[in-house]
Amino acid sequence: MTQHNVVRDKAMKRRVVLSSFFGTAVEWYDFYLYGTASALVFNTLFFPDFDPLVGTIASFGTFAAGFLARPLGGIVFGHFGDRIGRKSMLVWSLTGMGAATFLIGLLPGYAQIGIAAPLLLILLRLLQGFAVGGEWGGAVLMSVEHEEDNKRGLAGSWTQAGSPAGLVLSTVVFGAVSLMPQDAFMSWGWRVPFLFSAVLVVLGLVIRMKIVESPEFAAVAKTETKAPMPALQAIRKHPLNILLAAVMCLAPFVNFYMFATFILTYATTELGFDRTFVLVVVAVSGFVEIFTIPACAALSDRIGRRKVFLAGAVLFAIYAYPFFLINEALPNTTTFAITVFIGLAIIHPFMYGPMATLFAELFPPQVRYSGASLGYQIGAILGGGFAPLILTSLLATGLGAIATIPPYLVLVSVLTFVAVWFATQPGRRFDAISHPEEVKS
Repeated sequence: MTQHNVVRDKAMKRRVVLSSFFGTAVEWYDFYLYGTASALVFNTLFFPDFDPLVGTIASFGTFAAGFLARPLGGIVFGHFGDRIGRKSMLVWSLTGMGAATFLIGLLPGYAQIGIAAPLLLILLRLLQGFAVGGEWGGAVLMSVEHEEDNKRGLAGSWTQAGSPAGLVLSTVVFGAVSLMPQDAFMSWGWRVPFLFSAVLVVLGLVIRMKIVESPEFAAVAKTETKAPMPALQAIRKHPLNILLAAVMCLAPFVNFYMFATFILTYATTELGFDRTFVLVVVAVSGFVEIFTIPACAALSDRIGRRKVFLAGAVLFAIYAYPFFLINEALPNTTTFAITVFIGLAIIHPFMYGPMATLFAELFPPQVRYSGASLGYQIGAILGGGFAPLILTSLLATGLGAIATIPPYLVLVSVLTFVAVWFATQPGRRFDAISHPEEVKS
């Protein structure tokens, strides 16, 4: 390889990483925007006849609906991503997400069109879920498959870092408009962050159009070893790996949505904190996580995915009771900010950082988009989609957060620990030269 080609390859790697990071950040900006609005706005605008806490539960129910569409998006985008290529699917996923988010910003409330309002909200949320279901797999594989073996953890982590980046952006934008007078905010101010998505999507598309296809997909296409039905082949030949991937998602997703979404309800209703303060705490923690995720992923390149991921699951289980005990014993802003920061910016990256590359390594290139997407998106339903709903429902029992929530957090941590332990056993990793006939169930 000539020096010119080496420089060009390095430049393309940087462009691919930027594309994955920025595009994923935009998609998650859109997705998390809905979560924030579910906690603070949608319960009033789309479910006005409910008790406030019940309305929030109903609102989080529509939030969960987006997760139900994610496996379908993973299957459809995964199929064409393994058949046509990673790049084109990333363009379509970003476009679909942007359209759905923009239309939510234009949607009339219950007072204007009655029951049609929440029904249309659910429909657009399903479209969001479908789009983001295809985003993650493609973005991860573009980053991972462009990189050398010993640097793939770090490469894949920039897609993961796009998630808290989207969280920070959505929290900052939503927090800014929430400073408006209450009447103006509830009338039209909450719509601004959703409409602003159109600008971000255009920028993301411009970046994504300038990258080249994954080298490993190009090699599969050149050798004519594409799987005719990638999703079916992944399910038939890798059912255990898909199951393990799904269960591995439980603790990291519950961790994230607890500190990024449910915390808005818990802090404002149980601890009495101002919503703007809570949004600032989440934004700062998410911003720091943009850097701690790659740090944990780089560590996994050095000492292994297993050690880093398992450490995160153990830490989350250990932290379950102290978080609520400390905040209810010392309910002040400093304690709250520190404890949320530890949960989101410190503990979560140990699991989320190495996750992308670990998932990619569970499947050969021919079915990698389909297999990784299926595992991730099924896990997203169980660990992420229902997390705010489950946590809020546990809180609504009236038994107290300390009595009801930590056992749930410990349970998902244990399940994730077991799944990671088995997923990282020798013989489960596939590299760039794997062929369909070498696949082991």
